[in-house]
Amino acid sequence: MTQGGFGGLKPLQIIGDGEQGMAAPVGASVAAAPSGRTSAKVIIVGSGPAGLTAAIYAARANLGPIVLGGYEAGGQLMITSDVENFPGFPEGIQGPELMGRMRAQAERFGAVVVDVDVERVDLSRRPLHLWAGGVEYEAETVIAASGASALWLELESESRLRGRGVSACATCDGFFFRDRKVVVVGGGDTALEEALFLTRYAREVVMVHRRDQFRGSRIMQERALANPRIRVLWNSRVVEVLGEDHVTGVRLRDTVSGAERDEPADGVFVAIGHRPNTRVFREWLDVDDKGYLSVHEETRTRIDGVFVAGDVHDARYRQAVTAAGDGCRAAIDAERWLAEHGLAEPATMSAW
Repeated sequence: MTQGGFGGLKPLQIIGDGEQGMAAPVGASVAAAPSGRTSAKVIIVGSGPAGLTAAIYAARANLGPIVLGGYEAGGQLMITSDVENFPGFPEGIQGPELMGRMRAQAERFGAVVVDVDVERVDLSRRPLHLWAGGVEYEAETVIAASGASALWLELESESRLRGRGVSACATCDGFFFRDRKVVVVGGGDTALEEALFLTRYAREVVMVHRRDQFRGSRIMQERALANPRIRVLWNSRVVEVLGEDHVTGVRLRDTVSGAERDEPADGVFVAIGHRPNTRVFREWLDVDDKGYLSVHEETRTRIDGVFVAGDVHDARYRQAVTAAGDGCRAAIDAERWLAEHGLAEPATMSAW
């Protein structure tokens, strides 16, 4: 991951370890909204592609959105180096640069981005209330776009080599491992899907699972085990990712005997699941059996005036472009809700 200057944009730094991710300019203070404004027609929680796209659309509709973006940099793209599948960048773009550009675009149209985590919300009364960074905010509508976080192995070497051969998204990064050997860690459907996808590019996919059988669905197990490019190492756990500047392999520990050995590899895909960042909303909004926010109609929730966008509800696609599309939809739905309730002038499609 590169954090240099981005064509006039301020470089970004990752701050804290909260649930919602956001990019903070280096040297910026973390405080209340710069304008001192703590109420808005639209408040957006989260600052990944969904949240910032919602902010762009809401700002261009003159809704004056406030984005409570979090202490961390903008979502999972901040740990992605080359992004080659986001439209408009034929040569690719660094994940942190893409998020910096989205933020700058939202701020250009008047969105206020505050680099604080949302601590709690009260959606039982109007206006809706949110507390972030010790400040109370009021909103006519709220867009929950707090994303989901990949689960990691919590190894120092894994963290150091993220974006240098360690990934949590085969769809995003599989292309970079054409004709190479990669390791997939996990034994559920997520790992099986990632491994099968990677066989399109890698010459060999080694699945590392700590048990002696997969946890995924029977059909996915059968497909993986029948694929000649997939090799499975049972009863094995990754205890270290090897390499200095890039991944060269993994150190494995046998979960039965305790013996250790090294397995050479060019990449490591951690596929042990995702955690939706729904903690502050769980008391108020419905969640599905995986913990993701439920959508009742388009982007709406069971609470009038509260909308959802991005990976906080999407356990299927988890792509920057689909999250951005969700952000667009949620902003338009919020604007139309405000217009229906006499809180904003109706916007024509040209206003977007």
